[in-house]
Amino acid sequence: MQEHSRRVRPADLKPPRTLFEKLTALISPEPENRAELLEILTEAQERNLIDADALAMIEGVFQVSDLCARDIMVPLAQMDVIDISRPIDEWIHQVLDTAHSRFPAIDDDPDKIVGVLLAKDLLRYYAGETFELKTMLRPVTYIPESKRLNVLLRDFRANRNHMAMVVDEYGAVAGLITIEDVLEQIVGDIDDEYDSEEEDHVIALDYKGNAKRWRVKGTTTLAQFYEETGELLKEASDRTLGEFVVSHLGEIPHKGDEFDWEELHIEVLRADATEVQLLQIEQIIPEERDSED
Repeated sequence: MQEHSRRVRPADLKPPRTLFEKLTALISPEPENRAELLEILTEAQERNLIDADALAMIEGVFQVSDLCARDIMVPLAQMDVIDISRPIDEWIHQVLDTAHSRFPAIDDDPDKIVGVLLAKDLLRYYAGETFELKTMLRPVTYIPESKRLNVLLRDFRANRNHMAMVVDEYGAVAGLITIEDVLEQIVGDIDDEYDSEEEDHVIALDYKGNAKRWRVKGTTTLAQFYEETGELLKEASDRTLGEFVVSHLGEIPHKGDEFDWEELHIEVLRADATEVQLLQIEQIIPEERDSED
């Protein structure tokens, strides 16, 4: 009977470990927890075995498993919502100004989301086709605030869904979250609706009443911001606005975080696990007080 020959694979030709390698393994055992693993990966990056981007992504993956929806959601107060009970011409400017691809929709009741409107579906309206807005709405996905981001990302992929409403313990909508929000915790900044003006650090927006507004990159220095706007943020220095916001809040902010600083209102439009990427800054106009005779 002829004996069958076994194909030798490259892995079979791996040389046996030397005595020194065996002793090293005894002295430095395999990592037993995440902190030890990250320490090894950091050392690998310092030795150029992996690059800095790869290390940052691995750290982002670990962080995603620790974060939940409430940590990165857009709070209810900052959500851009469409009221379909009003004529399209009354809110289409909001779609154009924000340039989002999806909008939560209400039907006159601000406490009830009736569907998700895709901006691309509005093309049918402007093409003169028969158009019934309510039939264009996509179903709403609801998730609890406590849902882990790694589980949510898996659900987004499985259901081919890109947006979910986040509800609190009482079932009320507390905010929204998108698949892009989750992915940015892993890979960092993703091109989105703000990136068409990538070369500009400070973008002047339409006035809000009498107040000036700007959209500003987190990498903009305080000196640059003052030069572009004439507005001061504590000092005109080479410190970036992102660093200023982190210093003020004491931690890496989440999207939707906001605070007042002297005569300016600052809101975080975009941030990932490592840095502040985009801000909106608005003048605070003091309310006029009636003068007493």
